[in-house]
Amino acid sequence: MYLMGCAMGNLYDKNSLKEIKKSLENWQNNVLPQWLQQVPEREKEFTNLSNIQIKNLYTPLDIEDFDYDSKLGFPGSYPFTRGIHATMYRARLWTMRMFSGFGGPEETNKRLKFLIEHGETGLSLAFDYPTLIGIDPDDPMAEGEVGIVGVSVPSIEDMRIVFDGINMGEVTTNMTINPPAPVLLSFYVGVAEMQGVPYYKIGGTTQNDPLKEFIAQKSYVFPPEPAVRVSMDLIEWSVKNLPKWNPISVSGYHIREAGSTAVQELAFTIADGIEYVRQLISRGLDVDEFAPRISFFWDSHINFFEEIAKFRAARRMWAKIMKDWFHAKKERSMWMRFHTQTAGVSLTAQQPWNNIIRTAIEAMAAVLGGTQSLHTNSFDEPFRVPSEFAAKIALRTQQIIAYESGIADTIDPLAGSYYVEWLTDEIEEQAWKYIDKIEKLGGMLEAVKKGFPQREVTEASYNYQKQVDEKKKYIVGVNIFEDNQVDEIRNVPLLEFDQAEIEKRQKARINKIKSERDKELWERSLNELRKAAEGDVNLMPYILQAAKAKATLGEIMSTLKEVFGAYVEPPIY
Repeated sequence: MYLMGCAMGNLYDKNSLKEIKKSLENWQNNVLPQWLQQVPEREKEFTNLSNIQIKNLYTPLDIEDFDYDSKLGFPGSYPFTRGIHATMYRARLWTMRMFSGFGGPEETNKRLKFLIEHGETGLSLAFDYPTLIGIDPDDPMAEGEVGIVGVSVPSIEDMRIVFDGINMGEVTTNMTINPPAPVLLSFYVGVAEMQGVPYYKIGGTTQNDPLKEFIAQKSYVFPPEPAVRVSMDLIEWSVKNLPKWNPISVSGYHIREAGSTAVQELAFTIADGIEYVRQLISRGLDVDEFAPRISFFWDSHINFFEEIAKFRAARRMWAKIMKDWFHAKKERSMWMRFHTQTAGVSLTAQQPWNNIIRTAIEAMAAVLGGTQSLHTNSFDEPFRVPSEFAAKIALRTQQIIAYESGIADTIDPLAGSYYVEWLTDEIEEQAWKYIDKIEKLGGMLEAVKKGFPQREVTEASYNYQKQVDEKKKYIVGVNIFEDNQVDEIRNVPLLEFDQAEIEKRQKARINKIKSERDKELWERSLNELRKAAEGDVNLMPYILQAAKAKATLGEIMSTLKEVFGAYVEPPIY
């Protein structure tokens, strides 16, 4: 009845499709109406979070032009829809990389060791907002924010304490940092050198994605052009000096958390990646020199099949772009390697225990979608820094999926589902339409300057909230089955730390560093960095030199702001 194998082309021949069409029409005209008379459907229309209309049934007719070779192929083979590795999780599970960081370096060092002890296989650092925007704890703007929502790391000494007792040659570390990424990477490299770790063993990722800051997260510092320049400097330097480092994680996560649809997250993130590839090629780099080190970062939201289809479409799209647009020759250059985080925006303060179930569903979607590493959110995140109790449940969620569920036992188990394949195609098609618009605007850098993706995300966020308010989309415990039991969380052991005391400690450490460092070496390093920024040389060696000279994060970023200026977002409407 159907033809198997990639060489055989379409799964169903014309005669088979005619028979299926005839049977479907009989079902629609005779069987379904009888059922609907007795039991009407719950909604007049079903849509996912991208507002794609979902039919009641999918059959081979929905994928009648489906060609196995061009749409699927095999794991580890172009177009990588089924995964970038031939063995996937049968050989090696995804990296369990829990996003961690709060308070000062001492508190975060303790949490990292706790997670390693309980089975975490990769580290991931969350920074406080002063660190994210490149200011020191003694800056007036940092007051009350030091150590909140992440760890305070304003100097190489702070980074040393974060990794005290942790072998940096044996772990990989993801750092969710963007405008100050070159500074934090310099701190990390400097501490690894202190531990005696050679450059070729330093592994991990800097997020280092400036364009998504303007679109979504808004922790920008420099205007768009110099922001991209600084990011590209880090990538170029890392490719030549840190062979195991992923110098960029092109990030859809924050775009989705800001309210975008899955289609917008996919399209805008890939468009960001296209812009970065063009920027690096314009510097004279060969695409196969840097492309294998590009990584991505996706949100895994609550609509299960939508997310799985998004991940599969993303791999296929990126492979096509690298092969057909940029003429990459190495298969590794066509791989979309990605980290996934379950959706923080899907968590609720109401009935917080429900968040454990949400996270489990989202984590399963990420694994079924073929992620390379995964962070699972803790159920108490809507209202505090996660407790050890909650963080361990989040980690155990991944471990249960890996070792008990059977999901990891075969590769891409949902392939061939009429619904999944149709939805993968539909999401891809809609994402290409966005990318075409962005190309006509001159690429993503120009689109960002014109406010196009910002407007699209704002509108999508508003429309979703309106659907929730009107009960067209449901959130259990919020607009359906409400009981507002936020206070039940009081029975869980709290993570308590004295923010004021941590801020005082961080200020004292900064003052001590400033008083004890070699002032001549410090001053010379910042002057050389300023001159380099005024020219067109790669800034990374100068930032690394300043970090080793005990210049603080705020001092290095202020030096660059003297040259590049600071960005103020214009109205987008």
